[in-house]
Amino acid sequence: MTEQVVTAEKPTTEGSCKLVYILYLVGLVFGITGIIGVIMAYINKSDAPEWLQRHYQFQIRTFWIGFLYLVIGSILSLVIIGWFVILFWVVWLIIRCVKGMKALDMKQAPANVTGWLF
Repeated sequence: MTEQVVTAEKPTTEGSCKLVYILYLVGLVFGITGIIGVIMAYINKSDAPEWLQRHYQFQIRTFWIGFLYLVIGSILSLVIIGWFVILFWVVWLIIRCVKGMKALDMKQAPANVTGWLF
């Protein structure tokens, strides 16, 4: 009789990665879900395979860069330009989340993880 060795494969966290993108998009209406999403990204980042780690890094950067855009837009909303910054933030967040989910569905890392734009 031959023995079979079963190697435990690291479980992927694709579902929770997609959930983070969804939480960010829902965060446009209910702000607290964005915070929940970034916490999930920090928690799951170390347990994920390399390509998913890059997604989590992309999500974490999306949260913090978006937070910076939102703070700047809020301060500048005292003058008209702040509302344009906030509008840019909304469009920017939607584009980053859609591009991230598209790459996730193709099981690839996002194209530009460390970029500030899209």
